[in-house]
Amino acid sequence: MSEKKLDYLEQLESESIHIFREVAGQFEKPALLFSGGKDSIVLVHLALKAFRPGKFPFPLVHIDTGHNFQEALDFRDALAEKIGEKLVVRSVEETIRLKHLTEPKGKFASRNALQTYTLLDTIEEFKFDVLIGGARRDEEKARAKERIFSVRDEFGQWNPKLQRPELWNIYNGKIHKGENVRAFPISNWTELDIWNYIRREQIDLPSIYFAHDREVLEHEGQFVATSKFIQLDPDDNISVRKVRYRTVGDMTCTAAVQSNASTIDDIINEIIATKTSERGETRIDDKVSEAAMEDRKKNGYF
Repeated sequence: MSEKKLDYLEQLESESIHIFREVAGQFEKPALLFSGGKDSIVLVHLALKAFRPGKFPFPLVHIDTGHNFQEALDFRDALAEKIGEKLVVRSVEETIRLKHLTEPKGKFASRNALQTYTLLDTIEEFKFDVLIGGARRDEEKARAKERIFSVRDEFGQWNPKLQRPELWNIYNGKIHKGENVRAFPISNWTELDIWNYIRREQIDLPSIYFAHDREVLEHEGQFVATSKFIQLDPDDNISVRKVRYRTVGDMTCTAAVQSNASTIDDIINEIIATKTSERGETRIDDKVSEAAMEDRKKNGYF
């Protein structure tokens, strides 16, 4: 009898589950970074397939900037409670206070760069030797340079020129004392793959990913939700529009897209038609410089 041939989503799922189990087998203190965004929600779903009926061999960890969308935070807490897994939350605001850090200034003052301090402190607090994250290679060119197991040095820094070969699904998790690894189980997935998988698996998501009416500020062709975290000027163009979010980061640096997509099928059709990556279209913080993401990663950012 011939073996059933896996379709492409089953192949991606199988690879991701294999990576999860490799992380569990090779490292002593893993953690799964979980923000309540779609990619980290898919990671949790894959982890359930990898480890149930047992408990996860790691906690869920969120580095909370204090500028998050409430919809994502509510979903984060509800999902962690539903599956009965430990959720560790550490606050960038608390790090700013304790380390006397200077907050960025400006209209869209993002705490993204300051996340690094909280992240590295959290790694040190719990002695994590690997962090599992939802980065994908199609998101941004710096992330395309990553391996599945991406090593950080004893200072938490990343050197894109020192990447390990990964042949035949063999992942090298050997590290020296003080080093750390970022593991990316969905690195080979695209945004469209994520949505097709969400549809097939019937995965619940925060409402923010679907079209809804929201008050937004139009800025250089982008639509940023009004909030207490951004500085409004008297001449700002503010209106209520029907929008949705392709990616969910901080309210200060994540723009919405105009959309009537109220179902997953609508969203998939919209993604097929677009020619812009989700971060390229919606992330203000990536537009600071040509190498904004890579610079943050080199300094220890996830």
